[in-house]
Amino acid sequence: MDKPPDGFVLPAELLGLSEIEIISVKLTRAGSIHILVKSTREEILCQKCHKPTTPHGSGHQLKLRHLPMFGREVYIEIQSRRGICKSCDDHPTTTQTLDWFSHNSHNTKPYENYLMLQLIGSTQTDVARKEGVTEEILQTIIDHYQVDKVNWKRIKRIGLLGIDEIAKLKGHDSYITLVTSRYQGVNKILAVLEGKEKATIKAFLSSIPDKKRKMITAVCLDMCDNYLYAAQEKLSIDIPIVVDRFHVAKLYRKAITQLRSSELKRLKILLSEEDYKALKPAIKILLSKNECYSAEEKEILRPLFKYSPAIKAAYRLAREFTHIYNAHHKRKTAQQKIEQWIEKVEASETSCFTTFIKTVKKYENQICNYFIRRETSRWVEGINNKVKVIKRQCYGITNLKHFFQRIFLDLQGYDIFLNKQPVREN
Repeated sequence: MDKPPDGFVLPAELLGLSEIEIISVKLTRAGSIHILVKSTREEILCQKCHKPTTPHGSGHQLKLRHLPMFGREVYIEIQSRRGICKSCDDHPTTTQTLDWFSHNSHNTKPYENYLMLQLIGSTQTDVARKEGVTEEILQTIIDHYQVDKVNWKRIKRIGLLGIDEIAKLKGHDSYITLVTSRYQGVNKILAVLEGKEKATIKAFLSSIPDKKRKMITAVCLDMCDNYLYAAQEKLSIDIPIVVDRFHVAKLYRKAITQLRSSELKRLKILLSEEDYKALKPAIKILLSKNECYSAEEKEILRPLFKYSPAIKAAYRLAREFTHIYNAHHKRKTAQQKIEQWIEKVEASETSCFTTFIKTVKKYENQICNYFIRRETSRWVEGINNKVKVIKRQCYGITNLKHFFQRIFLDLQGYDIFLNKQPVREN
């Protein structure tokens, strides 16, 4: 139909477009909806001096892709007004643009926001197929929004700063460093950096505006010397650098896992098949839980601990280290407890913690900084898992600019495109 039927009124507000009047609505044979509109804005400002111009005809008719309706593609057709400026010497002409589309664009701004929203948690290939557009068009729209690097004006406070790496390519010694932040429960991506060299990390930390850098409450990282030394050199000494308890626990549990494996191999040779089989319930408990057991589980573990005092001693020591974290000590007390634990282990016959103790001594200050505010980097690991999913969905992303864009959309896209916040501030 070229014109709406009698009594049919399609409010312009329903389209989410301002300063227009609907002239006609047409359903094409291909099934798409074409809506012809005209501008109700009288004023046309000169593109040079920004003064009102004199009407000077119309430009060519534009066809802009708009938000879908009733499962159909929708196109807005508009013939823009033109004006000529009498104030400028060369009397330039200006074509009127309204707030909901850009010059030389093939889509309305609401539709572009819609596409950005569809990209969250999906791939460009999937969205392109669903919407009947090309991946090149989608990439052009993403680039238009300039979400390829952090906009410091939108970062009120950094809060916690996280630095961690992920493998760029599986099976290759190639890494990408992710710099993230967390403030009031909101995670944000700050940078995607090539490699994990100290100079690269220092350069980024130097790029943080001084005012924002002073608002960092703590830095969460793993035991990577490049990250540690870069943070120490570029950030204030008042900002604690924290090695999360997760990374510490991972190391001492690795030590008892190695001991348990070697001891079980020894017992399998030493004991009869029947006696070793009787230990399987105890072995299952060791494999499924960490260091804390119920009274019933302790009874099941008793025979295994009898055959292997080394496993019993190692698990008891690991449990004592876990209790240091769980007791909510202040930093000074926690440091004393850790040093006492080290002395106790070194005085014992338990040797599986030798490498772990060397690591604790090297990073003692950063490990003890955890007890200042009990900051954890669990949120950093959560972001890493999300990034790995993105990487798998996209079959690997080698362009760091595009990688940042995808992470940005997944972490911050809903806040911006669902709540229609501005992406960038000038």
